[in-house]
Amino acid sequence: MNRRHFFSNSVALAGLPVIQGFTPFQNSGLPQKLVVSGIEFWQYSGQRMASEGFVGWIQSKPSQIYNEGMPNPLGWKEQTGLLDYSAIYLKILTSEGLEGVYGPVDYEAALVVEKQLKQALIGMNALAGELVWDKLYRYNRHSRAGHFMMAISAIDNALWDLRGKFFNVPVYQLLGGPTRKEVEFYGSCLGFSVEPEEVKKRCLKVQKMGFRSQKWFFAYGSGDGKAGWLKNVELVKTLRETLGNETDIMFDAFMGWDLDLAISWAKETEKYNPRWLEEPFMPTQHEAFQKLAEKTSIPIATGEHLYNRWEVLDYLKNKSVSVVQADPEWCGGVTELVKICNLASAFDVQVIPHGHNLKAAMHVIASQSPAVCPLGEFLINKMDHHYHFEKNPPVIKNGKIELSERPGFDIGFDENKIKEKTKLIF
Repeated sequence: MNRRHFFSNSVALAGLPVIQGFTPFQNSGLPQKLVVSGIEFWQYSGQRMASEGFVGWIQSKPSQIYNEGMPNPLGWKEQTGLLDYSAIYLKILTSEGLEGVYGPVDYEAALVVEKQLKQALIGMNALAGELVWDKLYRYNRHSRAGHFMMAISAIDNALWDLRGKFFNVPVYQLLGGPTRKEVEFYGSCLGFSVEPEEVKKRCLKVQKMGFRSQKWFFAYGSGDGKAGWLKNVELVKTLRETLGNETDIMFDAFMGWDLDLAISWAKETEKYNPRWLEEPFMPTQHEAFQKLAEKTSIPIATGEHLYNRWEVLDYLKNKSVSVVQADPEWCGGVTELVKICNLASAFDVQVIPHGHNLKAAMHVIASQSPAVCPLGEFLINKMDHHYHFEKNPPVIKNGKIELSERPGFDIGFDENKIKEKTKLIF
């Protein structure tokens, strides 16, 4: 029996779907090349319902040091009704007719792909993943971070979707197979009111949704003085007293604090046993992260703004981080996130990817030991509409998402929800 027949029979026996009109292993030798012939970006537009409970993206931020007065997020009104919504998807074409799709992707990443990386990718073998990634990384002096790395991430993730379709398996299968049938997530509460009485009601709703862990975002930073500090402490106290001790609570400062503020907050809130404090400083402030980790028993998390394995390594070596939150939309895609997981495992540090998107992160988590990747982030007020235009969006149930057995990332579109479809011309 040749490889083509063996593979087709194996797929049938496994109960996996077969892509109509396409058979992997077109001959009995090694797989043929899958040559990239083009790149397209498509924007889908329509309307969605407002997220229940969403009042605005309330969080501290680095620029808050310039506030003349303390911000007043209390009393912000909930959005209601139908809202205009659009999303951009990347499509990688091949000379063999198979396509890789990934999204939604950020416009900034799409622009770099189109203007900088597109010509470098066309003509390359999509099955040679390491070669493609390394060439794109070396293509430009700025490729190591920022919008360039976001662009590489988008390409890398679309290529993993393409390879999954070629081999007729989910991406997690290409990464070594699943370590579990479903992936657990923590409920990320960005966008909900931080008014104490509203927090009490909302955190209980999130708990009832089945999330065993939930993360809240501070509204006040270094520029808000003692009054802001007290509000940040009150948020921790309110959540612990309302939820009890069986629900993990985590907190995100989004680079909006200084070292003294972080240490004083940690000393005051250690008794409430937070699971972690996230990103209190800008990622370049290595020494501040290290000093804070030495001063508190609260684990420190960061990494969504670390763009590659080398930046992560610096944090691991100085023992300043307990949770790495690298994001495959920003850190180099599935290819680089897997390497970051391997690196972190050597230091006994967990990787819990940032939740800018779900697909790439979820497949990597599913392929790793739960000791390395125990869960992911589910941004409640984003993920309820993030995949609005897709046929089979990820469905959260009791804080978990069941793995799909469909090829690639299982991205297809629901034409009934798309009012306008536009091929982007940059």
